[in-house]
Amino acid sequence: MQFTKGKTLIIVPTYNERENLPDLVQRVIALPVPVDLLIVDDNSPDGTGRMADDFARQHSQIQVLHRSGKNGLGRAYCAGFQWALERDYEFIFEMDGDLSHNPDDIPRFAAAVQDADLAIGSRYCNGIRVINWPLHRLMLSLCAAKYVKVITGMPFTDPTGGYKCFRRRALRAVDLASVDSNGYSFQIELTHKIWRQGMKVVEVPIIFTDRFHGTSKMEPKIVREALRITWKLLFQNHLSRSPHRTSS
Repeated sequence: MQFTKGKTLIIVPTYNERENLPDLVQRVIALPVPVDLLIVDDNSPDGTGRMADDFARQHSQIQVLHRSGKNGLGRAYCAGFQWALERDYEFIFEMDGDLSHNPDDIPRFAAAVQDADLAIGSRYCNGIRVINWPLHRLMLSLCAAKYVKVITGMPFTDPTGGYKCFRRRALRAVDLASVDSNGYSFQIELTHKIWRQGMKVVEVPIIFTDRFHGTSKMEPKIVREALRITWKLLFQNHLSRSPHRTSS
């Protein structure tokens, strides 16, 4: 892929990521390709938003979108997507703010999505690539992936993963206002809305490294939401476990 300045945006939602943000920003701006970075901060009590503003003043490719409070991962990403669609970005990434996703993989994603509509970073494609996770967390993630595959029919090894690259046309095909989920099931729902339209989704093998600073945002209500959303998606697709039409 030939990277063009102003065409690729990395969206990173943050809430209390002050310890991780400096390293993440440094690694993104050090990439040998031109990318912009949008930090979507949910009014972090630890000052992450103020730190992001400082970085934005220092680097022209960094922008900050402030939200009034912690309102969930899904709402943060949808706000970032809308921001991106109002501008002329062709490649729009999701990436965690805790350095569990390696920014060095960005060129591989962009290459994979050249002939697709969505590229998903997979921790389980051709083996397990997870570092620093306890066994119970790994088993929960693997079981969730199998659960989603059995119910929805999506053939992906890691449907709950949050490292993704969307083509602009894929996000424009989704009614972001209708997205119901807000936790990690947001990843399942957005992928399903694109896949069931017959758009092309590919997987990119990644190495996932759990955070070394801060605390995980995983809560029991997020698991319950994922159980509910998966069945809702099946009914939205008229009980079909395959795409119901072919994208033009």
